[in-house]
Amino acid sequence: MKHFNPQFEKIGDILVYESIIDEGQLNEALNEQKTTKEKIGHTLIKQGAITEDELVKAYSMQLGYKHILEEELTQAPEEIVILIPEDFAVENKVIALNKTSDTLLVAMEDPEDLVVLDAIRKLTKLTPEVLVAGRTAIDHVIEKIYGKIKQIGEVESAISNISIVRGDEEDGDELDLATEKVSAEDAPFVKLVNLFIMEAIQEDSTDIHIEPGKKEVVVRIRIDGVLTQIMSPPITSLNGIVTRIKILSKLNIAEHRLPQDGRMKIKTEDREIDVRVSILPTIHGEKVVLRLLGSGEKTLTLTTLGFPEYKLKVFKKWINQPYGMVLISGPTGSGKSTTLYASLQEIQTEGINITTVEDPVEYQIPGINQVQMHEEIGLTFAQSLRSILRQDPDVLLIGEIRDSETADIAVKFSLTGHLVFSTVHANDAPSTITRLLDIGIPPFLLGSSLNLVMAQRLIRTICPVCREEYTPTDHELGRIRIPQDKLDTITFYHGKGCSKCRYTGYKGRTAIHEILEMKKPIRNLVFENANEDTIRNMAMELGMTPLREAGINKIISGETTVYEVLRSTVEEF
Repeated sequence: MKHFNPQFEKIGDILVYESIIDEGQLNEALNEQKTTKEKIGHTLIKQGAITEDELVKAYSMQLGYKHILEEELTQAPEEIVILIPEDFAVENKVIALNKTSDTLLVAMEDPEDLVVLDAIRKLTKLTPEVLVAGRTAIDHVIEKIYGKIKQIGEVESAISNISIVRGDEEDGDELDLATEKVSAEDAPFVKLVNLFIMEAIQEDSTDIHIEPGKKEVVVRIRIDGVLTQIMSPPITSLNGIVTRIKILSKLNIAEHRLPQDGRMKIKTEDREIDVRVSILPTIHGEKVVLRLLGSGEKTLTLTTLGFPEYKLKVFKKWINQPYGMVLISGPTGSGKSTTLYASLQEIQTEGINITTVEDPVEYQIPGINQVQMHEEIGLTFAQSLRSILRQDPDVLLIGEIRDSETADIAVKFSLTGHLVFSTVHANDAPSTITRLLDIGIPPFLLGSSLNLVMAQRLIRTICPVCREEYTPTDHELGRIRIPQDKLDTITFYHGKGCSKCRYTGYKGRTAIHEILEMKKPIRNLVFENANEDTIRNMAMELGMTPLREAGINKIISGETTVYEVLRSTVEEF
Protein backbone atom coordinates (compact mmCIF):
# COMPACT_ATOMS: atom_id res chain seq x y z
CA MET A 1 0.00 0.00 0.00
CA LYS A 2 1.32 3.42 -1.00
CA HIS A 3 2.56 5.62 1.88
CA PHE A 4 0.50 8.87 2.04
CA ASN A 5 2.71 11.98 2.28
CA PRO A 6 0.53 15.15 2.22
CA GLN A 7 3.44 17.29 0.97
CA PHE A 8 3.31 15.40 -2.36
CA GLU A 9 -0.52 15.37 -2.66
CA LYS A 10 -3.18 17.73 -3.97
CA ILE A 11 -5.46 19.58 -1.52
CA GLY A 12 -8.54 17.62 -2.66
CA ASP A 13 -6.80 14.29 -2.06
CA ILE A 14 -5.67 15.39 1.41
CA LEU A 15 -9.26 16.30 2.34
CA VAL A 16 -10.51 12.90 1.11
CA TYR A 17 -7.69 11.08 2.97
CA GLU A 18 -8.62 12.93 6.19
CA SER A 19 -12.31 11.91 5.64
CA ILE A 20 -13.41 15.57 5.54
CA ILE A 21 -15.03 15.05 2.11
CA ASP A 22 -15.71 11.99 -0.07
CA GLU A 23 -14.74 11.31 -3.70
CA GLY A 24 -18.19 12.39 -4.94
CA GLN A 25 -17.90 15.84 -3.36
CA LEU A 26 -14.37 16.23 -4.74
CA ASN A 27 -15.46 15.34 -8.29
CA GLU A 28 -18.42 17.75 -8.06
CA ALA A 29 -16.07 20.56 -6.99
CA LEU A 30 -13.55 19.69 -9.75
CA ASN A 31 -16.35 19.93 -12.36
CA GLU A 32 -17.42 23.35 -11.05
CA GLN A 33 -13.78 24.51 -10.91
CA LYS A 34 -13.49 24.04 -14.69
CA THR A 35 -15.92 26.92 -15.24
CA THR A 36 -15.10 29.19 -12.26
CA LYS A 37 -11.28 28.77 -12.44
CA GLU A 38 -11.17 29.23 -8.65
CA LYS A 39 -8.89 27.25 -6.34
CA ILE A 40 -10.40 23.89 -5.39
CA GLY A 41 -10.41 24.79 -1.68
CA HIS A 42 -12.50 27.92 -2.20
CA THR A 43 -14.88 25.99 -4.46
CA LEU A 44 -15.43 23.38 -1.72
CA ILE A 45 -16.07 26.14 0.86
CA LYS A 46 -18.60 27.76 -1.46
CA GLN A 47 -20.38 24.42 -1.88
CA GLY A 48 -20.51 24.02 1.91
CA ALA A 49 -18.49 20.79 1.82
CA ILE A 50 -15.73 22.13 4.11
CA THR A 51 -15.10 25.03 6.47
CA GLU A 52 -12.29 27.52 6.05
CA ASP A 53 -10.57 26.10 9.15
CA GLU A 54 -10.56 22.61 7.56
CA LEU A 55 -9.01 24.04 4.39
CA VAL A 56 -6.33 25.87 6.41
CA LYS A 57 -5.36 22.65 8.24
CA ALA A 58 -5.16 20.71 4.94
CA TYR A 59 -3.14 23.50 3.32
CA SER A 60 -0.67 23.55 6.24
CA MET A 61 -0.25 19.74 5.91
CA GLN A 62 0.46 20.08 2.19
CA LEU A 63 2.99 22.90 2.55
CA GLY A 64 4.55 21.82 5.83
CA TYR A 65 3.71 25.05 7.66
CA LYS A 66 1.95 25.42 11.00
CA HIS A 67 -1.54 26.92 10.87
CA ILE A 68 -3.34 29.53 13.01
CA LEU A 69 -7.11 30.01 13.47
CA GLU A 70 -9.09 33.26 13.72
CA GLU A 71 -9.50 33.15 17.51
CA GLU A 72 -5.71 33.21 17.98
CA LEU A 73 -5.24 35.83 15.23
CA THR A 74 -7.41 38.34 17.14
CA GLN A 75 -4.94 38.25 20.04
CA ALA A 76 -2.14 39.78 17.95
CA PRO A 77 -0.61 42.79 19.81
CA GLU A 78 -1.48 46.11 18.13
CA GLU A 79 2.10 47.40 18.42
CA ILE A 80 3.24 44.39 16.29
CA VAL A 81 0.34 44.51 13.80
CA ILE A 82 1.14 48.11 12.83
CA LEU A 83 4.66 47.11 11.69
CA ILE A 84 2.91 46.21 8.41
CA PRO A 85 0.97 49.15 6.85
CA GLU A 86 -2.80 48.58 6.58
CA ASP A 87 -2.99 48.97 2.77
CA PHE A 88 -0.28 46.33 2.28
CA ALA A 89 -1.95 43.98 4.80
CA VAL A 90 -5.35 44.26 3.09
CA GLU A 91 -4.00 43.78 -0.43
CA ASN A 92 -1.77 40.80 0.40
CA LYS A 93 -3.82 39.12 3.17
CA VAL A 94 -1.07 39.23 5.80
CA ILE A 95 -0.97 40.05 9.54
CA ALA A 96 2.10 40.55 11.77
CA LEU A 97 1.84 38.48 14.97
CA ASN A 98 5.13 38.61 16.86
CA LYS A 99 8.77 39.66 16.48
CA THR A 100 12.25 38.97 17.73
CA SER A 101 15.38 41.04 17.13
CA ASP A 102 15.69 39.76 13.54
CA THR A 103 12.46 37.85 12.64
CA LEU A 104 8.78 38.72 12.19
CA LEU A 105 6.08 36.06 12.63
CA VAL A 106 3.28 36.64 10.09
CA ALA A 107 0.02 34.90 9.14
CA MET A 108 -0.69 34.58 5.39
CA GLU A 109 -3.11 32.76 3.14
CA ASP A 110 -0.36 31.76 0.70
CA PRO A 111 2.89 31.18 2.65
CA GLU A 112 4.86 30.61 -0.57
CA ASP A 113 4.15 33.99 -2.16
CA LEU A 114 7.82 35.01 -2.54
CA VAL A 115 6.99 38.51 -3.81
CA VAL A 116 5.00 39.34 -0.64
CA LEU A 117 7.62 37.77 1.63
CA ASP A 118 10.35 39.84 -0.03
CA ALA A 119 8.26 43.02 0.35
CA ILE A 120 7.73 42.28 4.08
CA ARG A 121 11.51 41.84 4.48
CA LYS A 122 12.12 45.27 2.86
CA LEU A 123 9.31 47.01 4.80
CA THR A 124 10.26 45.78 8.25
CA LYS A 125 13.98 44.95 7.88
CA LEU A 126 13.08 41.59 9.51
CA THR A 127 13.04 38.01 8.17
CA PRO A 128 9.42 36.72 7.89
CA GLU A 129 8.41 33.42 9.48
CA VAL A 130 5.03 32.21 8.20
CA LEU A 131 1.89 30.60 9.63
CA VAL A 132 -1.02 29.62 7.35
CA ALA A 133 -4.39 31.32 7.97
CA GLY A 134 -7.73 31.51 6.13
CA ARG A 135 -8.64 34.38 3.84
CA THR A 136 -11.87 35.31 5.67
CA ALA A 137 -10.21 35.08 9.09
CA ILE A 138 -7.41 37.41 7.96
CA ASP A 139 -9.96 39.90 6.51
CA HIS A 140 -11.98 39.94 9.77
CA VAL A 141 -8.93 40.46 11.95
CA ILE A 142 -7.43 43.15 9.68
CA GLU A 143 -10.71 45.09 9.81
CA LYS A 144 -11.01 44.67 13.58
CA ILE A 145 -7.45 45.45 14.70
CA TYR A 146 -6.59 48.22 12.23
CA GLY A 147 -10.05 49.78 12.88
CA LYS A 148 -9.31 49.81 16.62
CA ILE A 149 -5.82 51.31 16.04
CA LYS A 150 -7.32 54.09 13.93
CA GLN A 151 -9.93 54.85 16.61
CA ILE A 152 -7.27 55.15 19.33
CA GLY A 153 -5.24 57.46 17.07
CA GLU A 154 -8.30 59.64 16.45
CA VAL A 155 -9.06 59.75 20.18
CA GLU A 156 -5.52 60.78 21.09
CA SER A 157 -5.52 63.57 18.51
CA ALA A 158 -8.96 64.73 19.72
CA ILE A 159 -7.69 65.16 23.30
CA SER A 160 -5.85 68.29 22.20
CA ASN A 161 -9.25 69.89 21.47
CA ILE A 162 -10.99 69.35 24.84
CA SER A 163 -10.88 70.89 28.27
CA ILE A 164 -12.68 70.16 31.55
CA VAL A 165 -14.34 72.55 33.99
CA ARG A 166 -13.44 71.00 37.32
CA GLY A 167 -16.40 70.59 39.70
CA ASP A 168 -19.44 72.89 39.46
CA GLU A 169 -19.54 75.38 36.61
CA GLU A 170 -20.07 78.34 38.94
CA ASP A 171 -16.85 77.83 40.90
CA GLY A 172 -14.97 75.47 38.62
CA ASP A 173 -11.54 76.07 37.13
CA GLU A 174 -10.88 75.03 33.54
CA LEU A 175 -8.23 72.44 32.68
CA ASP A 176 -6.77 72.02 29.18
CA LEU A 177 -6.27 68.26 28.99
CA ALA A 178 -3.59 68.49 26.32
CA THR A 179 -1.27 70.89 28.17
CA GLU A 180 -2.11 70.26 31.84
CA LYS A 181 1.05 69.69 33.89
CA VAL A 182 0.92 66.60 36.10
CA SER A 183 3.59 64.59 37.88
CA ALA A 184 5.37 61.80 35.99
CA GLU A 185 3.79 59.33 38.42
CA ASP A 186 0.23 60.48 37.62
CA ALA A 187 0.72 60.99 33.86
CA PRO A 188 -0.27 57.43 32.73
CA PHE A 189 -3.60 57.64 34.65
CA VAL A 190 -4.32 61.10 33.28
CA LYS A 191 -3.79 59.79 29.74
CA LEU A 192 -5.92 56.70 30.43
CA VAL A 193 -8.87 58.73 31.77
CA ASN A 194 -8.58 61.20 28.86
CA LEU A 195 -8.62 58.29 26.41
CA PHE A 196 -11.79 56.63 27.59
CA ILE A 197 -13.63 59.94 28.07
CA MET A 198 -12.81 60.96 24.49
CA GLU A 199 -13.69 57.54 23.08
CA ALA A 200 -17.06 57.72 24.87
CA ILE A 201 -17.69 61.19 23.40
CA GLN A 202 -16.72 60.10 19.89
CA GLU A 203 -19.02 57.07 20.10
CA ASP A 204 -21.86 59.33 21.35
CA SER A 205 -22.03 57.24 24.50
CA THR A 206 -24.34 58.10 27.43
CA ASP A 207 -22.41 56.45 30.29
CA ILE A 208 -18.92 55.26 31.24
CA HIS A 209 -18.62 52.42 33.79
CA ILE A 210 -15.27 51.79 35.53
CA GLU A 211 -15.71 48.47 37.36
CA PRO A 212 -13.04 46.89 39.60
CA GLY A 213 -12.62 43.11 39.51
CA LYS A 214 -10.19 40.77 41.24
CA LYS A 215 -7.37 41.10 38.65
CA GLU A 216 -8.40 43.90 36.31
CA VAL A 217 -10.52 47.02 35.91
CA VAL A 218 -13.23 46.73 33.24
CA VAL A 219 -14.06 49.98 31.41
CA ARG A 220 -17.37 49.84 29.53
CA ILE A 221 -19.30 52.54 27.68
CA ARG A 222 -23.02 52.51 26.89
CA ILE A 223 -23.52 52.83 23.14
CA ASP A 224 -27.11 52.85 21.82
CA GLY A 225 -28.30 51.64 25.22
CA VAL A 226 -25.99 48.61 25.46
CA LEU A 227 -22.72 48.42 27.41
CA THR A 228 -19.58 47.65 25.38
CA GLN A 229 -16.15 46.96 26.89
CA ILE A 230 -13.41 49.24 25.55
CA MET A 231 -10.44 48.38 27.77
CA SER A 232 -9.36 46.36 30.80
CA PRO A 233 -6.33 47.90 32.55
CA PRO A 234 -4.77 45.95 35.47
CA ILE A 235 -6.29 46.33 38.95
CA THR A 236 -3.14 48.22 40.05
CA SER A 237 -4.35 51.17 37.94
CA LEU A 238 -7.69 51.51 39.81
CA ASN A 239 -6.50 53.95 42.51
CA GLY A 240 -4.85 56.20 39.92
CA ILE A 241 -7.98 56.27 37.70
CA VAL A 242 -10.39 56.91 40.61
CA THR A 243 -8.16 59.60 42.14
CA ARG A 244 -7.93 61.39 38.78
CA ILE A 245 -11.73 61.39 38.39
CA LYS A 246 -12.19 62.57 41.99
CA ILE A 247 -9.79 65.49 41.35
CA LEU A 248 -11.69 66.47 38.19
CA SER A 249 -15.06 66.34 39.98
CA LYS A 250 -13.84 67.99 43.22
CA LEU A 251 -14.51 64.97 45.46
CA ASN A 252 -12.66 63.82 48.58
CA ILE A 253 -9.69 61.72 47.39
CA ALA A 254 -9.02 60.44 50.94
CA GLU A 255 -12.52 58.91 51.34
CA HIS A 256 -12.78 55.33 50.03
CA ARG A 257 -15.53 53.83 52.22
CA LEU A 258 -18.56 56.01 51.41
CA PRO A 259 -20.44 56.72 48.15
CA GLN A 260 -19.73 60.13 46.60
CA ASP A 261 -21.45 62.20 43.90
CA GLY A 262 -19.89 65.01 41.90
CA ARG A 263 -19.90 66.68 38.52
CA MET A 264 -17.71 68.30 35.90
CA LYS A 265 -18.17 69.83 32.46
CA ILE A 266 -16.26 68.77 29.34
CA LYS A 267 -15.77 71.36 26.61
CA THR A 268 -14.96 70.23 23.07
CA GLU A 269 -14.70 72.31 19.92
CA ASP A 270 -18.38 71.92 19.03
CA ARG A 271 -20.27 71.21 22.28
CA GLU A 272 -20.32 71.12 26.06
CA ILE A 273 -21.06 67.92 27.97
CA ASP A 274 -22.26 67.93 31.56
CA VAL A 275 -20.83 64.91 33.40
CA ARG A 276 -22.43 63.49 36.57
CA VAL A 277 -19.98 61.39 38.60
CA SER A 278 -21.11 58.62 40.97
CA ILE A 279 -18.63 56.63 43.09
CA LEU A 280 -19.68 53.47 44.95
CA PRO A 281 -17.44 51.30 47.18
CA THR A 282 -17.48 47.59 46.19
CA ILE A 283 -15.59 44.59 47.58
CA HIS A 284 -12.78 45.03 45.00
CA GLY A 285 -12.53 48.83 45.20
CA GLU A 286 -14.48 51.91 44.14
CA LYS A 287 -16.76 51.62 41.10
CA VAL A 288 -17.21 54.82 39.08
CA VAL A 289 -20.04 55.73 36.70
CA LEU A 290 -19.86 58.88 34.58
CA ARG A 291 -23.18 60.02 33.07
CA LEU A 292 -22.62 62.17 29.97
CA LEU A 293 -25.37 64.73 29.38
CA GLY A 294 -24.97 66.44 25.99
CA SER A 295 -25.97 70.08 25.60
CA GLY A 296 -25.89 72.95 23.16
CA GLU A 297 -25.66 71.56 19.65
CA LYS A 298 -28.36 68.86 19.67
CA THR A 299 -31.06 69.39 17.02
CA LEU A 300 -34.36 68.12 18.38
CA THR A 301 -37.36 67.65 16.10
CA LEU A 302 -40.33 65.30 16.37
CA THR A 303 -39.87 64.13 12.78
CA THR A 304 -36.52 62.47 13.58
CA LEU A 305 -37.76 60.48 16.61
CA GLY A 306 -39.14 57.45 14.77
CA PHE A 307 -42.88 58.28 14.88
CA PRO A 308 -44.98 56.62 12.16
CA GLU A 309 -46.95 59.33 10.34
CA TYR A 310 -50.33 58.56 11.95
CA LYS A 311 -48.86 58.54 15.49
CA LEU A 312 -47.01 61.81 14.84
CA LYS A 313 -50.31 63.40 13.78
CA VAL A 314 -52.04 62.25 17.01
CA PHE A 315 -49.13 63.40 19.21
CA LYS A 316 -48.94 66.83 17.55
CA LYS A 317 -52.69 67.29 18.01
CA TRP A 318 -52.46 66.86 21.80
CA ILE A 319 -49.28 68.88 22.40
CA ASN A 320 -50.92 71.84 20.67
CA GLN A 321 -53.91 71.92 23.06
CA PRO A 322 -54.13 75.06 25.24
CA TYR A 323 -54.22 73.15 28.55
CA GLY A 324 -54.10 69.68 30.09
CA MET A 325 -51.36 67.12 30.84
CA VAL A 326 -49.19 65.19 28.38
CA LEU A 327 -47.20 62.41 30.07
CA ILE A 328 -44.39 60.25 28.69
CA SER A 329 -43.46 57.06 30.53
CA GLY A 330 -40.66 54.53 30.34
CA PRO A 331 -37.55 53.39 32.21
CA THR A 332 -34.33 55.40 32.58
CA GLY A 333 -32.66 55.93 29.20
CA SER A 334 -35.78 55.39 27.07
CA GLY A 335 -35.64 58.84 25.45
CA LYS A 336 -38.44 60.50 27.46
CA SER A 337 -36.58 63.80 27.96
CA THR A 338 -35.53 63.95 24.31
CA THR A 339 -39.15 63.59 23.18
CA LEU A 340 -40.26 66.30 25.62
CA TYR A 341 -37.57 68.72 24.43
CA ALA A 342 -38.57 68.07 20.81
CA SER A 343 -42.21 68.75 21.78
CA LEU A 344 -41.23 72.11 23.30
CA GLN A 345 -39.30 73.00 20.13
CA GLU A 346 -42.41 72.10 18.10
CA ILE A 347 -44.77 74.41 20.00
CA GLN A 348 -42.32 77.21 20.86
CA THR A 349 -43.45 80.63 19.58
CA GLU A 350 -42.92 84.24 20.60
CA GLY A 351 -46.46 84.36 22.01
CA ILE A 352 -46.05 81.81 24.82
CA ASN A 353 -43.91 81.55 27.94
CA ILE A 354 -42.35 78.08 28.37
CA THR A 355 -40.70 77.21 31.69
CA THR A 356 -39.07 73.92 32.71
CA VAL A 357 -38.09 72.45 36.09
CA GLU A 358 -35.48 69.71 35.64
CA ASP A 359 -33.01 67.53 37.50
CA PRO A 360 -30.68 67.70 35.65
CA VAL A 361 -31.04 70.11 32.70
CA GLU A 362 -29.91 67.79 29.90
CA TYR A 363 -30.10 70.14 26.88
CA GLN A 364 -30.07 73.92 26.93
CA ILE A 365 -32.72 75.30 24.57
CA PRO A 366 -32.64 78.99 23.50
CA GLY A 367 -35.82 80.92 24.33
CA ILE A 368 -36.97 78.55 27.09
CA ASN A 369 -36.60 79.27 30.82
CA GLN A 370 -34.94 76.23 32.39
CA VAL A 371 -34.65 75.79 36.16
CA GLN A 372 -32.09 73.37 37.61
CA MET A 373 -32.93 71.53 40.86
CA HIS A 374 -30.61 71.84 43.88
CA GLU A 375 -32.12 69.63 46.55
CA GLU A 376 -29.15 70.17 48.88
CA ILE A 377 -30.23 73.83 49.35
CA GLY A 378 -33.96 73.06 49.38
CA LEU A 379 -34.73 73.85 45.71
CA THR A 380 -36.98 70.84 45.02
CA PHE A 381 -39.57 70.26 42.28
CA ALA A 382 -42.40 71.27 44.61
CA GLN A 383 -40.58 74.39 45.88
CA SER A 384 -39.74 75.55 42.32
CA LEU A 385 -43.23 74.93 40.98
CA ARG A 386 -44.85 77.14 43.63
CA SER A 387 -42.60 80.02 42.55
CA ILE A 388 -43.06 79.36 38.84
CA LEU A 389 -46.84 79.78 39.14
CA ARG A 390 -46.13 83.45 39.91
CA GLN A 391 -43.97 83.70 36.74
CA ASP A 392 -47.01 83.66 34.40
CA PRO A 393 -46.15 80.48 32.43
CA ASP A 394 -48.26 79.16 29.54
CA VAL A 395 -46.43 75.84 29.15
CA LEU A 396 -44.68 73.98 31.94
CA LEU A 397 -42.28 71.02 31.72
CA ILE A 398 -41.75 69.10 34.96
CA GLY A 399 -38.73 66.80 34.65
CA GLU A 400 -40.38 63.92 36.51
CA ILE A 401 -43.46 63.30 38.66
CA ARG A 402 -42.04 61.23 41.49
CA ASP A 403 -44.16 62.10 44.55
CA SER A 404 -47.69 63.14 45.52
CA GLU A 405 -46.76 66.80 46.10
CA THR A 406 -45.32 67.25 42.58
CA ALA A 407 -48.23 65.29 41.06
CA ASP A 408 -50.79 67.45 42.89
CA ILE A 409 -49.19 70.69 41.63
CA ALA A 410 -48.96 69.33 38.03
CA VAL A 411 -52.67 68.39 38.02
CA LYS A 412 -53.72 71.77 39.45
CA PHE A 413 -51.57 73.61 36.86
CA SER A 414 -53.27 71.70 34.03
CA LEU A 415 -56.74 72.38 35.44
CA THR A 416 -56.09 76.13 35.63
CA GLY A 417 -55.35 76.72 31.96
CA HIS A 418 -51.74 75.56 31.60
CA LEU A 419 -50.29 72.92 29.30
CA VAL A 420 -48.11 70.57 31.39
CA PHE A 421 -45.53 68.10 30.08
CA SER A 422 -43.88 65.55 32.35
CA THR A 423 -42.44 62.04 32.66
CA VAL A 424 -43.34 59.11 34.89
CA HIS A 425 -41.41 55.89 35.50
CA ALA A 426 -43.86 53.17 34.44
CA ASN A 427 -43.81 50.12 32.16
CA ASP A 428 -46.48 51.12 29.65
CA ALA A 429 -49.22 53.70 29.01
CA PRO A 430 -52.09 52.07 31.02
CA SER A 431 -49.82 51.40 34.02
CA THR A 432 -48.85 55.11 34.02
CA ILE A 433 -52.45 55.97 34.93
CA THR A 434 -52.53 53.44 37.78
CA ARG A 435 -49.11 54.69 38.98
CA LEU A 436 -50.50 58.24 39.29
CA LEU A 437 -53.55 56.95 41.14
CA ASP A 438 -51.19 55.06 43.51
CA ILE A 439 -49.22 58.27 44.15
CA GLY A 440 -52.48 59.77 45.47
CA ILE A 441 -54.10 61.80 42.66
CA PRO A 442 -57.92 61.49 43.03
CA PRO A 443 -59.49 59.73 39.98
CA PHE A 444 -61.83 62.64 39.17
CA LEU A 445 -58.87 65.09 38.98
CA LEU A 446 -56.68 62.75 36.94
CA GLY A 447 -59.47 61.95 34.48
CA SER A 448 -60.19 65.66 34.00
CA SER A 449 -56.60 66.84 33.58
CA LEU A 450 -54.92 64.13 31.50
CA ASN A 451 -54.88 64.56 27.69
CA LEU A 452 -52.47 61.89 26.51
CA VAL A 453 -50.14 59.22 27.91
CA MET A 454 -47.33 57.85 25.75
CA ALA A 455 -45.00 55.00 26.68
CA GLN A 456 -41.80 54.69 24.66
CA ARG A 457 -38.68 52.57 24.29
CA LEU A 458 -35.50 53.01 22.28
CA ILE A 459 -34.47 50.12 20.04
CA ARG A 460 -31.23 49.81 18.09
CA THR A 461 -31.37 50.11 14.31
CA ILE A 462 -29.47 47.87 11.89
CA CYS A 463 -26.05 49.17 10.81
CA PRO A 464 -26.48 50.48 7.22
CA VAL A 465 -22.92 49.45 6.27
CA CYS A 466 -23.18 45.71 7.06
CA ARG A 467 -26.98 45.25 6.71
CA GLU A 468 -27.93 42.00 4.98
CA GLU A 469 -30.93 39.70 4.53
CA TYR A 470 -31.23 36.68 6.84
CA THR A 471 -33.72 34.02 7.90
CA PRO A 472 -34.75 34.10 11.58
CA THR A 473 -34.99 30.80 13.48
CA ASP A 474 -38.31 29.13 14.22
CA HIS A 475 -37.70 29.88 17.91
CA GLU A 476 -37.42 33.64 17.21
CA LEU A 477 -40.51 33.63 15.01
CA GLY A 478 -42.42 31.63 17.62
CA ARG A 479 -41.67 34.26 20.27
CA ILE A 480 -42.38 37.34 18.15
CA ARG A 481 -45.80 36.16 16.86
CA ILE A 482 -45.94 38.02 13.54
CA PRO A 483 -49.30 37.41 11.78
CA GLN A 484 -49.00 34.68 9.12
CA ASP A 485 -50.34 36.88 6.30
CA LYS A 486 -47.52 39.39 6.96
CA LEU A 487 -44.87 36.71 7.59
CA ASP A 488 -44.98 35.53 3.96
CA THR A 489 -44.22 39.02 2.61
CA ILE A 490 -41.50 40.20 5.06
CA THR A 491 -37.81 40.33 4.20
CA PHE A 492 -35.84 40.07 7.46
CA TYR A 493 -32.54 41.92 7.89
CA HIS A 494 -29.69 41.99 10.40
CA GLY A 495 -26.18 43.47 10.58
CA LYS A 496 -23.37 40.95 10.18
CA GLY A 497 -20.96 43.24 12.10
CA CYS A 498 -18.25 45.64 10.88
CA SER A 499 -15.79 48.19 12.25
CA LYS A 500 -18.34 51.01 11.84
CA CYS A 501 -20.73 49.39 14.36
CA ARG A 502 -18.07 47.77 16.61
CA TYR A 503 -19.12 44.37 15.24
CA THR A 504 -22.55 44.59 16.93
CA GLY A 505 -24.62 44.81 13.74
CA TYR A 506 -26.39 47.93 15.11
CA LYS A 507 -25.78 51.66 14.62
CA GLY A 508 -28.06 54.31 16.10
CA ARG A 509 -31.49 54.02 17.71
CA THR A 510 -35.11 54.78 16.96
CA ALA A 511 -38.12 55.00 19.25
CA ILE A 512 -41.24 52.85 19.43
CA HIS A 513 -44.37 54.37 20.96
CA GLU A 514 -47.59 53.29 22.68
CA ILE A 515 -50.03 56.22 22.58
CA LEU A 516 -53.09 56.25 24.84
CA GLU A 517 -55.46 59.12 24.02
CA MET A 518 -57.78 60.12 26.84
CA LYS A 519 -60.97 59.69 24.86
CA LYS A 520 -64.32 59.75 26.66
CA PRO A 521 -64.56 55.96 27.35
CA ILE A 522 -61.05 56.00 28.89
CA ARG A 523 -61.86 59.07 31.02
CA ASN A 524 -64.98 57.31 32.31
CA LEU A 525 -62.90 54.26 33.31
CA VAL A 526 -60.46 56.52 35.20
CA PHE A 527 -63.38 58.25 36.99
CA GLU A 528 -64.57 54.78 38.04
CA ASN A 529 -61.06 53.87 39.31
CA ALA A 530 -60.92 50.92 36.87
CA ASN A 531 -57.97 48.52 36.97
CA GLU A 532 -55.04 48.57 34.55
CA ASP A 533 -56.23 45.62 32.40
CA THR A 534 -59.67 47.18 31.83
CA ILE A 535 -58.05 50.46 30.73
CA ARG A 536 -55.62 48.58 28.44
CA ASN A 537 -58.37 46.55 26.74
CA MET A 538 -60.48 49.66 26.13
CA ALA A 539 -57.45 51.59 24.78
CA MET A 540 -56.65 48.76 22.33
CA GLU A 541 -60.29 48.70 21.18
CA LEU A 542 -59.94 52.43 20.50
CA GLY A 543 -56.79 51.90 18.38
CA MET A 544 -53.79 51.93 20.77
CA THR A 545 -50.78 50.04 19.37
CA PRO A 546 -48.89 48.17 22.14
CA LEU A 547 -45.10 48.53 22.32
CA ARG A 548 -44.48 44.96 21.06
CA GLU A 549 -46.66 45.57 17.99
CA ALA A 550 -44.92 48.92 17.36
CA GLY A 551 -41.61 47.00 17.45
CA ILE A 552 -42.92 44.39 14.98
CA ASN A 553 -43.79 47.24 12.59
CA LYS A 554 -40.12 48.34 12.76
CA ILE A 555 -39.06 44.76 11.84
CA ILE A 556 -41.48 44.79 8.88
CA SER A 557 -40.05 48.13 7.68
CA GLY A 558 -36.50 46.65 7.86
CA GLU A 559 -35.23 49.08 10.52
CA THR A 560 -34.46 46.59 13.32
CA THR A 561 -34.20 42.89 14.14
CA VAL A 562 -36.38 40.29 15.83
CA TYR A 563 -33.77 39.97 18.61
CA GLU A 564 -33.85 43.69 19.38
CA VAL A 565 -37.64 43.83 19.67
CA LEU A 566 -37.63 40.76 21.95
CA ARG A 567 -34.93 42.42 24.08
CA SER A 568 -36.78 45.72 24.45
CA THR A 569 -40.46 44.78 24.84
CA VAL A 570 -42.62 42.28 26.70
CA GLU A 571 -45.24 40.07 25.12
CA GLU A 572 -48.86 41.19 25.39
CA PHE A 573 -50.93 38.45 27.02
